[in-house]
Order: sequence, then structure tokens, then C-alpha cells
Amino acid sequence: MQNQIEEILVTGEELKSKAKELGKRISNDYEGKELVLIGVLKGGVVFFADLIREISIPIDMDFISVSSYGNSTKSSGVVRIIKDIDVDITNKHVLIVEDLVDTGLTLHYLKSMFENRGPKDVKVCTALDKPSRRKVELEIDYEGITIPDKFVVGYGLDYAGKYRNLPDVCVLKSSVYESKGDSE
Repeated sequence: MQNQIEEILVTGEELKSKAKELGKRISNDYEGKELVLIGVLKGGVVFFADLIREISIPIDMDFISVSSYGNSTKSSGVVRIIKDIDVDITNKHVLIVEDLVDTGLTLHYLKSMFENRGPKDVKVCTALDKPSRRKVELEIDYEGITIPDKFVVGYGLDYAGKYRNLPDVCVLKSSVYESKGDSE
């Protein structure tokens, strides 16, 4: 697997440090408020786990599973809900926790969908941000680490279901996905 990695872009230590910083901010901002964190599966689960351990206030949590990539390196732009949340978010503060904001299409869709369910507000937290790829305006309230426009894997991020278990965010060699006919 390591021979398919071009470079380490963000170390696991940097990611955990960012989760600690964001967890402290979230704890301060939502002190005394009813907060529901919604993790976006599957990629967001590693960051989600690191983040919630750094939040010092009571929270509720749930997960949503969506698909817009399939086995591709780029989003199709069509968001499919595979598993919706089970918790009622009416009159609660909602924080969507995502691994990577790329085009913004998925989060724009999710934010709008959740806003229609009567919460007090819906905000976004991400481990990684790739603003050069943005296709829609999207405010990221708790921004992680900004990365360049490279195809990355690790720390929950995958290509065709693989590489999620790498502890760092790594650039995947283009030969891995170009050999499958999928170039950006």
C-alpha cells in the first residue's frame, strides 16, 4: 500500500491537534446549548471520533451515509442518501462533521436538507478543506486544514473503498486511479 502513496500531505499528529483545537472552540461556542453532531459516513468517522473526544460539553450524535463519489476520484454531483439520521433535530443546534469539503455540493445539499427539519441552526465542521474545487458557496464554521487540489486518501478518506486506515492524509499516486480509467 505504501508504494502507492506519493507523499504524506498532513500527518496524523497535525490532524489530532486540529481536532483538539476545534473541539475546544465547539465546546465554548455551544456551552449550555443542545448540540447534535452528525457525522458523514464513511470517511468522516475517524475525524468524528477524534473530535468528539475533545468536546467537553454534553452532545447527542448520529450519522448519515451519503454517496456522491462511488469508485471515482471526483464527485458526480448527485447526492444519494444511503442512511438518514435517526435523532430528532427540531429546535436543536446541528453540527455536520465531514472529513473533506471539496466541491461543497454534498454539504450544501445536507445543510439545506437539515435546515428544513426545524433545527435552531445548522453549521459545518470539516477536517480538511479543498477550496480550489468549490462549486457552490458554503460557509465552513469550523474549518480544519486547507489542502491543495490533489487526490488524497487516509484518515478515513478512500479510493474505491481502500486506504481509509492510513493514519495520515496522503496523496495517492495518479497511476493507481489512472490505470482504472479514472483521472481527474
